[in-house]
Amino acid sequence: MTFIMTMILAIATFFPFSGSWMYFIIILAISAYATTYLAIFEGIDGTEMIMLFIMPVLFTLSLYVFYSLLPVRWLTRIPFLALFSLGFYAMLLSSNIFNIGVEKSIQLYRAAFSVNYISQTLIIFIVVTVILSFRMNYFISSLFTGGVMFLTAMQILWTVELNEHIQRKILIYSGVVSLLVIQLMIMLSFVPLAINVYALIVTTVYYALIGILTNYIGDRLYKAVIREYLFVLIFVIVIALLTLHW
Repeated sequence: MTFIMTMILAIATFFPFSGSWMYFIIILAISAYATTYLAIFEGIDGTEMIMLFIMPVLFTLSLYVFYSLLPVRWLTRIPFLALFSLGFYAMLLSSNIFNIGVEKSIQLYRAAFSVNYISQTLIIFIVVTVILSFRMNYFISSLFTGGVMFLTAMQILWTVELNEHIQRKILIYSGVVSLLVIQLMIMLSFVPLAINVYALIVTTVYYALIGILTNYIGDRLYKAVIREYLFVLIFVIVIALLTLHW
């Protein structure tokens, strides 16, 4: 399934993004969902029909759109496809572990959760970078990013306890994360930041919020954990402020 998905994405890279992106967005989304389903196959029902597929689909779409910002040549295409194949394979493994984890505990759960967490951080950085690169209205950009983060937050918060149904608190926490990110992006739109620095700040805030929430839901939110995430957040913000050129 990873090989098939990589070949589909490889074909997409030969078409000009400006004229074909609307078609390939649909094709890649359907293909990512279908290949993930075939790879996991057994025991998928109810909430899992959504939650297990969010990351593979978002990963595929975010990398496809990100490729439009790169120079179109084999020197970039080959490393890009290699990165995608490794990442997509990791997504399939994680989704499979979460699928099993709904029914019973599994020792590989912590590894799958860590891979999922790191992958989300990468996806958020790519998504924000791409959205800002398109130079859309700041309010529309903020809403779009908030929508993506609602999905990713809902997915990772669900994996903490792996219930057969999405709990109401998960939806509330995801909505709070999304709203905070939207407000942050609107505020940052008035600050003269480079796109990569802007994306780094938003990604770090998401990383800290999700880290605190996942530990809170898992009853592991200690003072040391809060200090760790706050330190990372403050450090990145300070570095970002040093890059300002008013």
